[in-house]
Amino acid sequence: MWCAAFIFLYIFVVGTPVLLHALLVKRVDLLYRIGWLGAWLALRLAGVRLQVEGVQNLPHTGACFYVANHQSNIDPPALFVVLPPRIALLGKKEVFSIPVLGAGLRLANFVPVDRANPDAAKETVEGALAYVRKGATFLVFPEGTRSPDGRLQRFKHGVFVLAIRAGVPIIPITVDGGDALMPKRKWELRPGTFRITIHPAVSTAGLTLEDRAALARRVRAVVASALPPNKRGEGEEIGTGGVVPGQPGL
Repeated sequence: MWCAAFIFLYIFVVGTPVLLHALLVKRVDLLYRIGWLGAWLALRLAGVRLQVEGVQNLPHTGACFYVANHQSNIDPPALFVVLPPRIALLGKKEVFSIPVLGAGLRLANFVPVDRANPDAAKETVEGALAYVRKGATFLVFPEGTRSPDGRLQRFKHGVFVLAIRAGVPIIPITVDGGDALMPKRKWELRPGTFRITIHPAVSTAGLTLEDRAALARRVRAVVASALPPNKRGEGEEIGTGGVVPGQPGL
């Protein structure tokens, strides 16, 4: 609980003046660095060790989608620390209602998604697509929510539709260990090792929307390949077609 207390204290004490500065100067560089430092400090203070493989697969230029499995609340800050700046996130809208944090996320082009409202989700995704076409890079969790037991869940198709429409590559990422360090519905962050595997890019060149299911299966198989056998799930993703199948993956 003390780690959660540190995070909230950091957000309000450090984040508030930096956010005001960002609003005044209309730039988020300092805000982003402060956010990165807060995530790094929280992980270090909690005794979390990041074990990263495949750093050579990180792109040096151009927009892309980082697509990762989602085991716990530790996944976004851990990936935020490891992935090159700057990245944005498609995330559930409830996070954006947190004072200070929500304003900072919006300013940094993070995009809230209303999972209960498909029409609002479609409008949000169109906004995200506009950011990508301007060069933004997004981190997306296509399972749509955290896994209840650490096993890989089915992938929704929204992010793959976005990647095909934008014509940008997908970088599959496997995370493992978060379910033990911070179980679902728990605020306690335990010490231990958090493993991140960054896989080679999957191209979307020449693909059409009809290829979204095959693309989702391919990326899911890559993500599953770096998980222990007991966490690889059932091996099939779901998708309902259309541009936004309920939610694009959070």
